[in-house]
Amino acid sequence: MRDASTNSSIRMNRRTVLAAMLVPVLMLGVWARPLHAGSPVTQKHERRHEIDQLEEVWRNAVLTGNAAAMDSLLADDYMAITASGTLQTKDQALANLRAGRAHITTLDISDRKVRFYGTTAVVTSQADVKGTNPEGDFSGSFRYTRVYVRDARGQWKIVSFEASRIRAPGEHRQ
Repeated sequence: MRDASTNSSIRMNRRTVLAAMLVPVLMLGVWARPLHAGSPVTQKHERRHEIDQLEEVWRNAVLTGNAAAMDSLLADDYMAITASGTLQTKDQALANLRAGRAHITTLDISDRKVRFYGTTAVVTSQADVKGTNPEGDFSGSFRYTRVYVRDARGQWKIVSFEASRIRAPGEHRQ
């Protein structure tokens, strides 16, 4: 018969062996997970992709006059400063889009930069536009800034927009 100290020693050896077998399995599970998953770089890339997609939804809504798509993009307190310097609320922007006051045939976007500040994204780009409105032709190149904020439901909403015409050196405002 074994004495109590022998049984205790056998139980400790079994625990040691079991622990020695489990540690590598657990570590393999930790190491098998991609190192970049959930990393700040991956999260920034995913947020950038979201904003790029929303910018494309915005572009298509402007080109096709899709007020429903635009309505889903704009925050209720949206405010724009147009290239002519006028203020425009969400309701005004949607009314103008529904009425077809501006007819845009070309909207080419370039030089897009997206920066993040917590739950805010700031987009700057250049837009080459061909179009008309009741005042006439407004074709040209513009720089714009669009500001997105992630709302309480986790959706990005456009809260602000400002556009400025790019003028050639020596070109005067009409």
